[in-house]
Formats: sequence, structure tokens, C-alpha cells
Amino acid sequence: MKIYNTMTKSKEEFVPLEEGKVKMYVCGPTVYNFIHIGNARPMIVFDTVRRYFEYKGYDVNFVSNFTDVDDKIIKKAIEEGVTADEVSKRYIAECRKDMEGMNVKPATKHPLATEEICGMVEMIQTLIDKGYAYEKNGTVYYRTRKFKDYGKLSHKNLDDLQSGGRSLLVTGEDEKEDSLDFVLWKPKKEGEPAWQSPWSEGRPGWHIECSEMSKKYLGEQIDIHAGGEDLIFPHHENEIAQSEAANGKEFAKYWMHNGFLNIDNRKMSKSLGNFFTVREISEKYDLQVLRFFMLSAHYRSPLNFSAELMEAAKNSLERIITAAGNLKYLMENTKTECMTGEEKEKYARSALYRESFEKAMDDDFNTADAIAAVFEYVKFINTNTAGDSSAEYLRLLYDRLEKLTDVLGIIIDRKEEMLDSDIEALIEERQAARKEKNFARADEIRAELLAKGIILEDTREGVKWKRA
Repeated sequence: MKIYNTMTKSKEEFVPLEEGKVKMYVCGPTVYNFIHIGNARPMIVFDTVRRYFEYKGYDVNFVSNFTDVDDKIIKKAIEEGVTADEVSKRYIAECRKDMEGMNVKPATKHPLATEEICGMVEMIQTLIDKGYAYEKNGTVYYRTRKFKDYGKLSHKNLDDLQSGGRSLLVTGEDEKEDSLDFVLWKPKKEGEPAWQSPWSEGRPGWHIECSEMSKKYLGEQIDIHAGGEDLIFPHHENEIAQSEAANGKEFAKYWMHNGFLNIDNRKMSKSLGNFFTVREISEKYDLQVLRFFMLSAHYRSPLNFSAELMEAAKNSLERIITAAGNLKYLMENTKTECMTGEEKEKYARSALYRESFEKAMDDDFNTADAIAAVFEYVKFINTNTAGDSSAEYLRLLYDRLEKLTDVLGIIIDRKEEMLDSDIEALIEERQAARKEKNFARADEIRAELLAKGIILEDTREGVKWKRA
């Protein structure tokens, strides 16, 4: 299996630190609002990477954090007149709902930054003791130039950064020994959440959070560190500097980064009006469609999101689900139990599609080619099954299709369709819950209907629904 390593800019054979095990850390979202489709891409991509490792028999320890203390969270809390903790807990719960809708498996551990402050303080103290950090007026800075390998991931040169006027911190420039030094700990401002430390009452810098959480739950060395390519610099570069200086060993063997997501060939931004949350997409599509769309391109390629491409993804996904449904129908209605000699030969031939799928995934998780192999397999199924096919043959074909699509996180076992009367009854219950301001129950009903392929749309004329 080959992985493209951002550090070396080349594909490398994957060799785990410990045989049969994978230790993997993926930077999670900052929880101050609903996650957007840009957040969804690394979630889906690296969940698929994890699933493929598990398919290959690896024991995967998969850690992905929630950043639950941050300037954006504090700003949102002040705007709403609530605590930062209330904001982060609310959006962690919403994020988990969206992840479930996208069939993203829960991590082995989802650490919260606020629950790991003590470990961060200890790591910062270690960096001070080793001469890699210093304190000024309650702020602790990292001595960037002291770490001789700084820039090895992003392939940036410190002198170029200096001459370009690029700074890793925009405030407190006068206190720093060097403008490139970055913050490990900062004193609290009025109204901000804060924790005790030897230097001041305050909170950690963003970068130290991931260094400590990765160390605590995966150890000082890990196999894979992953995230969006926007995190390469400065976040991942700074993580390397902190972790390797504190621990005295290589932090991660392989660095994986997914490409950017554009909307109608433009960068996603609120100012352009092309900013979509996963929740908004779920009102128009089953989130399985979003997942399928995200995997239709190689994870390192830029990906363009548009209504036309989503419709194409929906239609493509439907072909796979229809083939699975047809297999189940034939299984339930066949009169023959055991495979014939001809069917055994056909089933043996169909292994070629599984091999094509694995070849694609072994080549830096090429999901686009893996999906193409699934479509070839679907075509084989459609042309090599009929009403007189045996139950054993049909079952084996179905099981293989299910195994391959499960790697991609695609669910082919479609739930039985709800009756219109049952849907209307649940919508009435939801409307009643909203009138009583029981929004939790109203959300539960929407999620329940969505899980069964029913999409609700709140309009001025009332609630409209359609089947995904």
C-alpha cells in the first residue's frame, strides 16, 4: 500500500510503526457553528482511509479532536450572551449528527481541548525547560529558529518568511525575541474562559492542543497525521516543532492532506454567498450522496461542488443501490438454493473487480478508481443474474458488493420505504413539538425521517417532504 507523504512529496510504501496496527490523528473542527462542506471533506476522506485499513485487517486507533476553546467560539458566546462551553457543547452535538448522516464512524477517541489543559501545560513547561520556549508577561512563546528543521513539512524557508514580513502571530510583536515565534500560552482577556498555569491565568495556543492530544491518546510517535491542506502551514508545521522538540523523536511518519473544495469553481466564502453547511445540504439530499460526491475525486485533488455534480452523484449512487435492491429481490424469490458449476465459475471471475478496487485503494486511496471498479462490478451483477439464479450465488455477489461499498462508507441496504400516512403523522408531531418549543424533539423527528430517506423542507406554505 502506497501513501503520498506531504513531508517527502512522494508516494511511499506504508510500513506501520507496530505490525498490524495504525495510529492515526486527524485534526477536527472548531465547534462554533454547524460544520460546512469544507469540514466534511477531511471527515469523509480520512474515515474512508480508516475503513480501508480495517478492511485490510489493521487495528486502527483513530483520534480526532474537537477544538472547543477558540476566539470564534468566544465571539459567538458573547454575541449570544451564553458561555463558551454552552456554544461548543451545542455544536459538538450538531457535528455528531452530521457525521452520523454522512456515515462517518466515531473516532476511537474524540478528545476535547478543554479537558486536556493539564497535559498542555506540562508540555509547554517541558519546552521551556529544554530552551525551546520562553515567557514574557504571562505569554509563552515558542523559539521557532531553535528548531533546526522548522519548515520541513511546508517546505518554507524561515528567512523567506522573515523577509516576506510573514508572522505567525499578529499581536504582541514587541514582546517576542523573534517575529516568527508563535504562542503556546496566552493570558486571559476580560470575559474569556481561562485556566491556571505557572505563567498566567489563560488558555493554550491552538497548535499545542493537537500536539498534546495526539501524544496522550496515540503516544509520542504516530503513523499518520492528517487534515486539510490549509493546515500544513502554520498548524502542522508548528505541531512538528513542538512535538519533536518536547519528545525528542520523529512525530509522524506519514502526513496526509486533502485538497480544497470549491463551489461552482470559486472559493467557498460567506461574502460570495456560496457557503453551505452540511445541514443545509441534508435538506436537499441524503448525506450519502454528499459522501459519494466527495469520494468521486482523488482526495488530494481540488474538488468542485455544484448542483449539477451533486445530481450526477445522486444518479450514480442510485445505480449501485438499485443493483443491490435487485439482488435482494432475486434472493427472496429464487427457488434454487445451491450454486451451479457455471455460477461458481462466474463468481470466481467476479473477483477481478475486487482486485481492481483494492489496487486503486492501495495506490494512495484512489477512491475515484475504486468507485469505477464498483460500477464495473455492478454491470457484471446486472448482466449475470436472473430469476433462476441460486440463492447462494446471489448472496455471495451481494456480500462482496456490501464489503466494497462499506469501505467507501456507502450503505446499500436501503431501509423499507415509509408509508405516506406515517410520514405525515411524524411531520404533525414535529410541528406540535416546535409550537411547544421542544426543538430537541423536532430535530430528532427530522433526523429520524432523514435516516429513512425522507427530506423535509420548511416553506411559507408549510412543511413539504420528498423521498431522497
